Amino acid sequence: MKQSFISHLVCSLCGDKYDHRIIQNYCTKPTCHNPLLVVYDYSVPLDKNVLKGRVSSMWRYRELLPVIDNKNIVTLGEGMTPLLITHRIAKHLNCKNLFIKDESHNPTGSFKARGLGMAISKAKELGVTKCAIPTAGNAGGAMAAYCASAAIEAHVFMPSHTPNVFKKECEFFNAHLTLLKGTISDCGKMLGQHKEKEGWYDVSTLKEPYRVEGKKTMGYEIAEQLNWILPDVILYPTGGGTGLIGMWKAFEEMEKLGWIGSERPRMIAVQASGCAPVVKAFESGAEVMEAYADAHTIANGLCVPKPFADRLILKVLHESKGLALTVNDDEIMNGVKIIAAKEGMLVAPEGGALYAALIHLLDKKLVSSEERIVLLNTGSGYKYIENYN
Repeated sequence: MKQSFISHLVCSLCGDKYDHRIIQNYCTKPTCHNPLLVVYDYSVPLDKNVLKGRVSSMWRYRELLPVIDNKNIVTLGEGMTPLLITHRIAKHLNCKNLFIKDESHNPTGSFKARGLGMAISKAKELGVTKCAIPTAGNAGGAMAAYCASAAIEAHVFMPSHTPNVFKKECEFFNAHLTLLKGTISDCGKMLGQHKEKEGWYDVSTLKEPYRVEGKKTMGYEIAEQLNWILPDVILYPTGGGTGLIGMWKAFEEMEKLGWIGSERPRMIAVQASGCAPVVKAFESGAEVMEAYADAHTIANGLCVPKPFADRLILKVLHESKGLALTVNDDEIMNGVKIIAAKEGMLVAPEGGALYAALIHLLDKKLVSSEERIVLLNTGSGYKYIENYN
């Protein structure tokens, strides 16, 4: 495999540049503190035909990923998940081209394997020995797995009400697990209070630059799987928003490389009615989000009261001419059941939320049944069985 075209890091708001060869988290300017993004040298010619015959994982896009030396790649086979065309659901909703990108096929059962596989690989390259993360479930298990493979010490902070399977997988991967009352935001606060003293590398959502680089590969895969013609609409269950931001970044990169044109899908952020900071900010025209009070939902991954990358999430929605909407927990569970009964797929509650959202969008004629639509199921429903009562 060829090596990375990485050039530098840049602040997503103020534009300050940072060196990718040393440990960085987010912009250090006191008046900014916004996420850093990876910039590559897009002037180097790279034909998409080089992908033919490459490894069937996210590492097939090697030149556009941030790890410099191949020996630092920590992989469990993540990525290149199927883009499944639905049949019975599509017929039921009268949709001509309805796809599900099924991220449950990833190691540890969710799309978190992409971001954490990338972040831990880069952490290894940078000489990190201890990593810490706040999690609603899947991210903690994924980080613990990749840290185990990389021989890096893992510290996971998780709400105590999280389903037991997520706690058990962290324990099996030999992570140090701390359970707290409250939400992922409370876990993040606890991590932040101790990370400097303990020497932890903070891999919280978009508080480091590399998880988004793993998640962006979903965008590369969707383009490749659809023969380099992007869908019209992508529905994405939005908690921290890393995948939404990552896919949008991937589309921009592919255009710079000459792999696709300027056409873009409308990006639609789907949230739970019990925790909807993105929807509230988008509908009010705000530039940043307020912490959502009394956050609660059956969809653990959507229970993020205040995403750190709020500006970037809203930027993607506006640039794509997309929107944000909510569904309630009853609708989420109904979506899980319908997808299971009609397609034989047991999706995560976040995936069920997308089905419910699509019904609203079709009814309001905000999405046409003639369009090519992708639902991004983020993980396996088997890990949520105790939630599915």
